Amino acid sequence: MSKLEAILSQEVEAEIQAVLQEAKAKAEALRSEAKVKAEGLLSARKRALEAGLQAAIRRAESAGELLLATARTEAKGEVLSQVKAKVEEALRALPDSPDWPQVLRKLAEEALAALGEPEALASHPDNLPHLEGLARERGLELRADPALRLGVRAIGKGGRTQVENALLSRLERAWDALSSKVAQVLWG
Repeated sequence: MSKLEAILSQEVEAEIQAVLQEAKAKAEALRSEAKVKAEGLLSARKRALEAGLQAAIRRAESAGELLLATARTEAKGEVLSQVKAKVEEALRALPDSPDWPQVLRKLAEEALAALGEPEALASHPDNLPHLEGLARERGLELRADPALRLGVRAIGKGGRTQVENALLSRLERAWDALSSKVAQVLWG
């Protein structure tokens, strides 16, 4: 029996070795397959992360550009507001200028020209001495209006029609066009 035992032992050993070889081959195939799948998943995940990163960078750049554009727009608005404030300041200083009587007369003539039959001129009490000559020439009454420091109001017969010609209101009406020109000069 010992020979039989040895043969059986060899056959069992050979069978064990064959099963082991087959198991090792299957394990190697599974490992290779798993490695390929893992590399594929890793590569896909890396591409997805890279795409997400690029999208985040584009969003951040867009947000940054928007913030910059907003800041520039706000800064330009502030500059234009400062320019307007300086113009208003210069207009408010005109009554102290030696040219003020001529400016006031021109404002009055423009307002009177817009009325068919004027009967009176109104302006700030400080302005009335500058308008006396024009009022006499045209046979107009002069009326004091403390609110009209920088302009005049021509009043038609019976007081039904009035035309106001004041520097600050003219600036307000013209500001959109003027601010465009100022912006063009400042920023091209």
